[in-house]
Amino acid sequence: MAAAAPAAAAASSEAPAASATAEPEAGDQDSREVRVLQSLRGKICEAKNLLPYLGPHKMRDCFCTINLDQEEVYRTQVVEKSLSPFFSEEFYFEIPRTFQYLSFYVYDKNVLQRDLRIGKVAIKKEDLCNHSGKETWFSLQPVDSNSEVQGKVHLELKLNELITENGTVCQQLVVHIKACHGLPLINGQSCDPYATVSLVGPSRNDQKKTKVKKKTSNPQFNEIFYFEVTRSSSYTRKSQFQVEEEDIEKLEIRIDLWNNGNLVQDVFLGEIKVPVNVLRTDSSHQAWYLLQPRDNGNKSSKTDDLGSLRLNICYTEDYVLPSEYYGPLKTLLLKSPDVQPISASAAYILSEICRDKNDAVLPLVRLLLHHDKLVPFATAVAELDLKDTQDANTIFRGNSLATRCLDEMMKIVGGHYLKVTLKPILDEICDSSKSCEIDPIKLKEGDNVENNKENLRYYVDKLFNTIVKSSMSCPTVMCDIFYSLRQMATQRFPNDPHVQYSAVSSFVFLRFFAVAVVSPHTFHLRPHHPDAQTIRTLTLISKTIQTLGSWGSLSKSKSSFKETFMCEFFKMFQEEGYIIAVKKFLDEISSTETKESSGTSEPVHLKEGEMYKRAQGRTRIGKKNFKKRWFCLTSRELTYHKQPGSKDAIYTIPVKNILAVEKLEESSFNKKNANNCVEANEWIDVLCRVSRCNQNRLSFYHPSVYLNGNWLCCQETGENTLGCKPCTAGVPADIQIDIDEDRETERIYSLFTLSLLKLQKMEEACGTIAVYQGPQKEPDDYSNFVIEDSVTTFKTIQQIKSIIEKLDEPHEKYRKKRSSSAKYGSKENPIVGKAS
Repeated sequence: MAAAAPAAAAASSEAPAASATAEPEAGDQDSREVRVLQSLRGKICEAKNLLPYLGPHKMRDCFCTINLDQEEVYRTQVVEKSLSPFFSEEFYFEIPRTFQYLSFYVYDKNVLQRDLRIGKVAIKKEDLCNHSGKETWFSLQPVDSNSEVQGKVHLELKLNELITENGTVCQQLVVHIKACHGLPLINGQSCDPYATVSLVGPSRNDQKKTKVKKKTSNPQFNEIFYFEVTRSSSYTRKSQFQVEEEDIEKLEIRIDLWNNGNLVQDVFLGEIKVPVNVLRTDSSHQAWYLLQPRDNGNKSSKTDDLGSLRLNICYTEDYVLPSEYYGPLKTLLLKSPDVQPISASAAYILSEICRDKNDAVLPLVRLLLHHDKLVPFATAVAELDLKDTQDANTIFRGNSLATRCLDEMMKIVGGHYLKVTLKPILDEICDSSKSCEIDPIKLKEGDNVENNKENLRYYVDKLFNTIVKSSMSCPTVMCDIFYSLRQMATQRFPNDPHVQYSAVSSFVFLRFFAVAVVSPHTFHLRPHHPDAQTIRTLTLISKTIQTLGSWGSLSKSKSSFKETFMCEFFKMFQEEGYIIAVKKFLDEISSTETKESSGTSEPVHLKEGEMYKRAQGRTRIGKKNFKKRWFCLTSRELTYHKQPGSKDAIYTIPVKNILAVEKLEESSFNKKNANNCVEANEWIDVLCRVSRCNQNRLSFYHPSVYLNGNWLCCQETGENTLGCKPCTAGVPADIQIDIDEDRETERIYSLFTLSLLKLQKMEEACGTIAVYQGPQKEPDDYSNFVIEDSVTTFKTIQQIKSIIEKLDEPHEKYRKKRSSSAKYGSKENPIVGKAS
């Protein structure tokens, strides 16, 4: 990522520079026509049989990280005192850059020293498809500094003939090390790399060294080294021709990359080995090479002894074509809510044939939401659910297409609602150290259970009262669906007066508020995972809140807690006032009456986190250094503070003053602004969205820095000179416009393509049903499909197949151009050499 901190293009001595979204992957045939977009979704489930400590205290405090090559982009919470930690954390993020390995590291948390890496699972990018969508146990591999490599080297070799002073003919090998790209961060910062260049053979090892390049992951060395290939002493034994052949076959060039450690030991960054005989057919050889790990003879124990990690990984790489290609498929999908029965619609059929319904739900919900079609579709599939529900107490408690669609919808449109409702209280809980443990078994020495019970009741009451008074902030889309659910539930169970409430509370309390309370980091309500004590407090609060919502909506006099201590605690809330408050709240959020916008009086908190800010220098000779600051973005302003929780901002930029948000070239500052590329991408995205409607936005910007009297990008000397690169086009910041409908339609096309075999079987099932007037029970594949109307379903499948076939053509054409345009050995398709 670029080295600039994202902020406004506002004039100030302390104003940070601007950032931008990641550019299309290099090597694309035409980035204006086809976009290559990567995403990663999955779950870190658990680890088992980790190596114990030697001694009496064998347990470990473990956490897991996700790394793109050597860049950490995700971290789980810490699981204390366990050798088989259960993480159970789902993740999803866009991948904004190219990478070689997706790695998962298991760490042992150490308070006083550096965290210990227990083991890792490293999967090559090209192998990710082999594990897609299924849970797999991976054996942990040992972590060795000499195997932790990433990046590539640009190298040129030449072989010249020289005549020495005494008249003999000698060959000279010219090694030109041009540049490296994508070297890892060292301790969170760009490294100080240098390279050693060695000519290695049976009886020689000549080594030379480049200069050190400061603070860069993409060093430009551009240094040339000369080696004599054939020695004159050899001529006394064999002919010139024989000596040359022998030397060429056995010699190789080895490039080792190192980080200059100054006062500490240099760190190995990777190596490449190129046999000199690549010049046998050509006098010059030039190519990019991927850096490889070095075999240092590590005699570690069996890898199985390190333990194992259970993961569910789904990596996708979509080639998004221009919009006009997706018209027919979008039209067919958007007709889904109007198809009778709903099970014969294209959207429902997609969910039936996908191996994992979640794969279909995410793009479907986004696309339907973008076109205001989600409410009728969700209503129709929920009605299908209700037909199979026999007990009113279990209404919408399953994991069906309807419940998954609503879960995803609430995540997309409910983020603002959660922030204005829950965040202030969650901040108070997480920033305080009040103990709320009420389980007698888990009480610590010196704890007073009555005090803890009062602390817990205070938080539950405060959170509950905030929730039941928040109906005016509930998004209209959620209210519209809740209204439909309520009406359908009443019709399905006319003799149950409480089902109209439980149909709504099963979503808004159980699947929305309670989940966000127990996992605030997942919903971007907190920048980091809470500590173990706070997680326990949030868990107890979440249990109580969801039971209050369920208990109030069902008007039960008993709680559903299994633990005796929770049953005793819940007696404090068994009052008529709580039931009345819940019902009033559910009435309000399931009403079709128009509500006034409630987000205008108070600014909405959007994002916060730690980044580096570049000081511009207050005087002509002032030092332009980098400082770590805590940034906070609301719907009104971007501020930064010296540390988290500080009330006094060092600097404030009104959102309305942001003129551009763009990514700068990496060479501008040679320093990362955010913790990782995913975090930086999220900052860029949210800043773009919040400032898209601003007046006086810039049309051009400088992608580099103004240094020593000129812009490094275009060499213009005036600091206020118009930018040399067009700004990213912006559109109004609206929930629907934020959705990339072409990308979502491309994802749906990919899912249909991957599931063509099941689509064919569903088509055959329709024919079987039509002929025999009923489902055939013997073939398992047929009986697994929901087919209410075989004729209509068959027609929809025919339309899907026809559209997919037509979309296959431009995709295949692009794949061929992409593979032919990226020559092996180019920067986009580097040579993969062999490790030692």
